[in-house]
Amino acid sequence: MTQTEDIIDEGAEHKTWKGKLWGVIKVILIIVITGGLLYWVFSKVPFAKIKFRLIHANRAWLAAAIACYVGSMFFSSWRLLSYFKSIGLRLDWRFNLRLYFLGLCYNVLLPGGIGGDGYKIYLLHKRYHLPTKKVFWAILFDRLSGFWAIGAIVVGLVILIPSFPYHLGWPLGIVSVGSVIYYFVARKFFKEYTHNFVQAHLKAIGVQSMQLLTIVCLLLAQDFNGKFAPYLLSFLFSSLAAIIPFSLGGGGIRDALFLTLARQFNLAEDMAVYLSFGFYLISIIVALLGVYYVLVPKRLDGNLKKGEEPKMENHPIEE
Repeated sequence: MTQTEDIIDEGAEHKTWKGKLWGVIKVILIIVITGGLLYWVFSKVPFAKIKFRLIHANRAWLAAAIACYVGSMFFSSWRLLSYFKSIGLRLDWRFNLRLYFLGLCYNVLLPGGIGGDGYKIYLLHKRYHLPTKKVFWAILFDRLSGFWAIGAIVVGLVILIPSFPYHLGWPLGIVSVGSVIYYFVARKFFKEYTHNFVQAHLKAIGVQSMQLLTIVCLLLAQDFNGKFAPYLLSFLFSSLAAIIPFSLGGGGIRDALFLTLARQFNLAEDMAVYLSFGFYLISIIVALLGVYYVLVPKRLDGNLKKGEEPKMENHPIEE
C-alpha cells in the first residue's frame, strides 16, 4: 500500500462516530442546498434555454474557455507553492501541481468528507511532521490572497461601468487602505507567511484574470458583442459566494447570485445563468483530472529524481 493510501485509511480509522455522522449530514446538506438553489435558478430561467446555449456554443471558444480555466489552476497551484515556501516546505512544482489537482478532485468527490484542503493539510502533516496549523495558515493566506485579487479587479471593472452610483475615489480608497492594513497586520502577526507576499498576490491576480478570460471565452462562444464589464463584475461577486462550503463546488450558490445580479445590472438572465452554469461544468471537468491520482496514488510522486523529492528546510518548527 502506498503512503498516500495509508494516510487516507488512517484518517478514516481515527474518525469518531460523531465525525462520521457529521460527514453524512454535511453531504446531505450540500446535496439539498445545491439541488435546491439550482432548482430555484432553473425555475426562473428554463434549463432548455441554457441547454440550447451550451449545445450551440462555438466549440473553439468553449475549448479556449477550458484552457483558460486550466491555466487559472496552474496559477493557483503556483500561488500556493509560494506560501509553502514561506513555511520552509520545498515541494517540487510537479508534486505540488499533482497534489493540487488531487485536492480539486476530492472537493468534487468528497464534499462532506476530508475535502481537498483537509487532505493537503493531513498529508503534509504526516509526511513532513509539520504542525497542522502551519499548513492550515498557509492555505488560509492563499485563500485570502484570492479575496484581495477579486477586490482589486472589481475596482478596475467598476471604472468601466458608467452607471456606477458612487465616486470612483471610494472603491479605490477602500481597496488601497484595506491593502495597506491587510499587509501590516499580516506582517505584524503572521510574519512567516509574508516572505513571498508580493509575488503570491501577483499570482492571485493571475488566477482571477485567467478565470475572467474563461468567462470572456464563454461569452464569445455565444457571438456576444455587448459590454463585458457587467458580466465579469457579476461573476466576481458570485465567485465570493461560491467559496461558502455548503455547496458542491460552488454550484447553485454562484448561479443564484449571478442571476440576482443580472437583474440588478439589467443583463440577459439566460446569458448570466449560462455563464455561471457553464463555468461550473468546466470546473467539474477539470477537477476530475485528479481522479488519476486517486486511482493511482503512487503517481503523485512519480518521475521525481533523487534530490527532487519534497523536503523541509532545516529550521525549527514551532508548535
